[in-house]
Amino acid sequence: MEDGERAIRVIKSFRDLNVYKLALEQAKRIFAISKDFPKEETYSLTDQIRRSSRAVNAMIAEAWARRRYEAAFVNKLNEALGEAMETQAWLDHARECGYINLGLHLELDQAWQHIGAMLNKMIQKADIFCKPAK
Repeated sequence: MEDGERAIRVIKSFRDLNVYKLALEQAKRIFAISKDFPKEETYSLTDQIRRSSRAVNAMIAEAWARRRYEAAFVNKLNEALGEAMETQAWLDHARECGYINLGLHLELDQAWQHIGAMLNKMIQKADIFCKPAK
C-alpha cells in the first residue's frame, strides 16, 4: 500500500465489527471467571453480570439490523453502551465482595471501558454506518 492510501474494509455483518468481536471475547471471559463466584450468588451477581455482558453483543447485532434508520441504530447502540456500563458496575461488586482481585478488576474494567468508547464512536459516526448501500 502506498503512503496516503487507506485500506477500506467493507463490513458485511455485525460479526465484522471490532466492537462485536471484543465484546464477545470479554463476555466469554466474564462467563469463565464467574464460574468461581460463590453458589449463593448464582441468581444475583453471577446471572446479572453474565446477562449484561452478553446483552452488549445482542444489541450490537440489533443495531446493525436497524441501521436503515439512524435513530433506531443509535438507540440500540445506546442500549449496548448501557449494558457495557452495567457490566462495569457488576465488576465493581465482584471486586468489593472479594470474588476478583484488584488487578483482574482493572484489566476487565479497562476492556469494558474500551468497548464503551468504541460504541460511543459508532454513535458519533452513525451517519457513516447508516448510509444506504450503493
